Amino acid sequence: MNLIERVKNILLKPKEEWSTIDAEPADVAGLYTQYLMILAVIPAVCGFIGMSLVGFGGFGFTVRVPILSGLMNMVVSYVLSLVGVFVLGLIIDALAPTFGGQKNQIQALKVAVYGSTAALLGGIFSLLPALAMLGFVAALYSIYLVYLGLPALMRSNPDKSIAYTAVVIVAGIVVGIIIAAVGSLFTPRGPALFGGADAPAISVNTPGGKVTIDTAGLEAASKKMEEAARQMEKAQKSQDPAAIAAANSGAVAAAAGMMGGGQAVAAQSLKAALPEKLADLPRTGFDVQDGAALGLPTSQASASYGSGDKRVRIEIIDIGGLGQMAALAMGMGQGEKEDQTSAEKTWQENGRTLHQSYQKDGSRAEFKTVLKNGLVVGIEGDGVGVKDLRGMLSQVDLNALEALQRKPKG
Repeated sequence: MNLIERVKNILLKPKEEWSTIDAEPADVAGLYTQYLMILAVIPAVCGFIGMSLVGFGGFGFTVRVPILSGLMNMVVSYVLSLVGVFVLGLIIDALAPTFGGQKNQIQALKVAVYGSTAALLGGIFSLLPALAMLGFVAALYSIYLVYLGLPALMRSNPDKSIAYTAVVIVAGIVVGIIIAAVGSLFTPRGPALFGGADAPAISVNTPGGKVTIDTAGLEAASKKMEEAARQMEKAQKSQDPAAIAAANSGAVAAAAGMMGGGQAVAAQSLKAALPEKLADLPRTGFDVQDGAALGLPTSQASASYGSGDKRVRIEIIDIGGLGQMAALAMGMGQGEKEDQTSAEKTWQENGRTLHQSYQKDGSRAEFKTVLKNGLVVGIEGDGVGVKDLRGMLSQVDLNALEALQRKPKG
């Protein structure tokens, strides 16, 4: 089974493809490692970028989930999406006799896995939260795919397909709510699809320039995810707690591999770029963190500055290979917006993606740039105009940060 061909066929000619899926042999491991575990990366990673890097809001007002919280959310949402699809398959199987169908757990899982294709691909719209509604439209198409797949694979009465689908979706929503509640306990509060191994990268042209994504790295990461799934299956069969724990850690590391190879730039190197003083504002505190505890190739350093009514914060983040995807997401949104009170602009310059937003009364401003090596540097301030803010950022040596290299994994 070719992943790209399967995606294309299930979306463009679902009736014919369900017949093909019905006839082909399958098992749980294959459905997960060769299909679901790869596609499920899309909403998890894109959701992280959209909520933690691009942000959401209006003119001069942007809300972002803190980076480390966003990373944890990404990993947890990825794992729980895999669990959710499996549970949906169990629901489909259990309900089959009620609607004149035949119970078959593998066939039911096929419906759940392949029926979720459109919804998973729709996760790409999470890159830009303003387009989230398009993701909802994609989810509606997944309902249609399930509607076509139930009579084809579960042998249910075609006249009862609408009722069968409705009950499955309602039950799925309930399960989703429960899974989300479980996921909240583990999260803080407050790849091949883009090209094969033969293609080292893809480029997307935007009005302000070209953004390149290393698809070879994504391909390699997806293979690691497949191997992690096999190790998890072996560990579950062995019932060895140590092996299960090691396999789970491997799965998290494999998912993190989608963020690019190599270790993160040392957090202390990022901290060294933070000046002791910004213009006439002394540094009042700093925060240095990395994602090593989560097995994630990330690091972060930030500093706060202030005096009187002026408050400024600088943040430098290394998010590995996701930096290029962040540049892509921001590049897709290039343009300018302005009204009587605020202005916002996103553009590309000298290979960097830049974004600024500010209130015209000087009450608040923000400037962010994604460097060529994927580091994200942002500065925001209260009581500071955008020109003064950019002048302060000039005290940070962006060229030196751009020259920092990530060490390969040992």
